[in-house]
Amino acid sequence: MKPIILIALIFALSVGAQAQRIVVGSKRFTESYVLGEIAKTTLQNAGFAAEVRPGMGGTIILWQALQGGEIALYPEYTGTIAEEILKTKPPLGTDQMSALLRQRGVGMTGELGFDNTYALVMRRDRAAKLGLHQISDLRDHPDLNIGLTHEFLDRQDGWTPLSARYGLQMRNVRGIDHALGYAALANGSIDLKDAYSTDARIAENDLVVLDDDLHFFPQYKAVFLYRLDMDKRAVAALEKLVGTLDDARMTRLNSEAERTKDYALAASLYFGQKPVSRSNDFIGKIGGWTWRHLELVGASLFLGIIAGIPLGIRASRPGPVSNFILTTSGMIQTIPSLALLALLVPLPFFGISPVTAVFALFLYSLLPIVRNTATGLQDIPTSVRESAAALGLEPRAQLWKVFLPLASRTILAGVKTSAIINVGTATLAALIGVGGLGEPIISGLNLNDYQTILEGAIPAALLALLVQSFFDGLDRVFVPKGLRLKQ
Repeated sequence: MKPIILIALIFALSVGAQAQRIVVGSKRFTESYVLGEIAKTTLQNAGFAAEVRPGMGGTIILWQALQGGEIALYPEYTGTIAEEILKTKPPLGTDQMSALLRQRGVGMTGELGFDNTYALVMRRDRAAKLGLHQISDLRDHPDLNIGLTHEFLDRQDGWTPLSARYGLQMRNVRGIDHALGYAALANGSIDLKDAYSTDARIAENDLVVLDDDLHFFPQYKAVFLYRLDMDKRAVAALEKLVGTLDDARMTRLNSEAERTKDYALAASLYFGQKPVSRSNDFIGKIGGWTWRHLELVGASLFLGIIAGIPLGIRASRPGPVSNFILTTSGMIQTIPSLALLALLVPLPFFGISPVTAVFALFLYSLLPIVRNTATGLQDIPTSVRESAAALGLEPRAQLWKVFLPLASRTILAGVKTSAIINVGTATLAALIGVGGLGEPIISGLNLNDYQTILEGAIPAALLALLVQSFFDGLDRVFVPKGLRLKQ
């Protein structure tokens, strides 16, 4: 538990600062980003300090964050609430839905005014060539290449029950990111994808929506879900948004967000404000992302060093304990980083917070440090060990004065490897709204905007080079002069 307690202390000030703000979450698609910004501005206009954690993931991540208190509210849809959160089969009225949510400590605003239902879309020329007009027409074309978002593949109102309802036997179905799916449609890599009915890209890319002729999809009326312990004045401010967004208006805001690559600018149109360029704070945003990235990497690496080197020392000795340490640290490294984050989020003490990201990075940092420490000590020649004993040194003195200095180059190489790996892996922290240089990368993927992606990718690459140079410089501090590589 000590590493976990230390992580909590490292981020105590950060968490304390966030506690003074109303935190708005959003999912990883354009409309949710825009609605998050609208909610933030609404709360700020009402006199509250508010911030947005954009692109935090899918429904389950946001719902867990809301229940855990990491966020105070986020935009959601009635169809998703019924199918994915409450998991009810009979259709629910708004009052019934609200009552069931209140039993879980969550409130729901009234409907914002638009219905963003799911849809299946194709390129117009491709649909015309194959004579496809409605979803049932797909039965005659089982060989089409279909790319669906990963959430839609697994939803109760998603692909599997839809296929059963329509009797579809499609052979080529794969998971793909929502934004990248539009690029795949454009270049012909896929023939069909899922979309949201208010998505501006449907018209911009001249796509055709297949008619849901069996009326499979429920209504997806937009609302805000919020914690019942949120300030009632904040709830009242959000309720003023009810009924103010119809389908056409929401589609225009989505289009503006994708045109300008700026969700806040698009949200400002809702309030009748003239969009003002924010390019002058570009350096500030890069600096903020980089600083948070360094916090995540630095905290996790520090914990990796203070835990990994002692474990490596123990693993350098023969026996079952050593095998267990090396095997366990190796197994942790094989867990996909996204899966590890998802597994940690629902656990007590973690949730959607920097603690979760730091602990995941700490686990990933262990293997290179443990293995290099063990290998460096095991490679010390027997003659050196015998000489250390012949000098009359106690075992602890042998370790600190002889063995660790001799193994220092190998140990430092493991630490350097962990640091560089963590710089890259830390970009995934943005998937749970923690920030860092992954934030522009994820936003750029959503917008299919390579410039935005590079705003995160280039600083991350430069940061990795700086980290490597920093540890190269540490050779002169920790590695005995006789063991250093000659220039």
